[in-house]
Amino acid sequence: MYNLKQALLQLENPERATQMARYFKTGKGEYAEGDVFLGLSNPQVQALVKEYWKNMAFADIQELLDDKIHELRFAGLLVLVSKFQKSTEIERQEIVYFYLKNVKQINNWDLVDCSCYKILGKFLVDKDRQILYDLAESGHLWSERIAVVSTLELIRNGQFSDIFQLSERFLSHSHDLMHKACGWMLREVGKRDELALEEFLDEHIHQMPRTMLRYAIERMEEGKRLGYLKQ
Repeated sequence: MYNLKQALLQLENPERATQMARYFKTGKGEYAEGDVFLGLSNPQVQALVKEYWKNMAFADIQELLDDKIHELRFAGLLVLVSKFQKSTEIERQEIVYFYLKNVKQINNWDLVDCSCYKILGKFLVDKDRQILYDLAESGHLWSERIAVVSTLELIRNGQFSDIFQLSERFLSHSHDLMHKACGWMLREVGKRDELALEEFLDEHIHQMPRTMLRYAIERMEEGKRLGYLKQ
């Protein structure tokens, strides 16, 4: 039977794969060192996932997540998101467990960002958040980013305390991917409650990395934004 993996492999585009490898920092010493690309666009992967996801079991998804090819891992995560959206509460628990078991395979920012808030964040809206802090304390870059970006679903539900605590924790983080993630989530808070964002900024602005600040205030009125930048 023709499967999702085969369908994806058929679309290989070597020229685009070379460009993607540079974009996603796969060189020696970079954050995605050694990652391998087919050269597929996100819409190409999404279209095939839409066609195949319903008949895929955890074993099929695991095969994709274990693959060295980036787009296959991306596809596996999109399948998992699709299944989560159509699952019962019990099934969602199994999907979250499976997701967390595969954190090491979720090893680039796009893999984190396409999946974590749609699975883990959605699941935690009415539950204890300790798993976010366990991930944040892991010392593993992608687990740390999962902790932060998962709060997007919480923020959308008016729950800001976790992103404030996590952002405070990561003020001294060494990687700009974490500064960008925290700044992005803080900006999402500001879209819903600018006063809450301003209170956080006023308390932490002198410790906040420039990148985190710029992301956080991106949607503010210009005069206010410039005022924060001058500080």
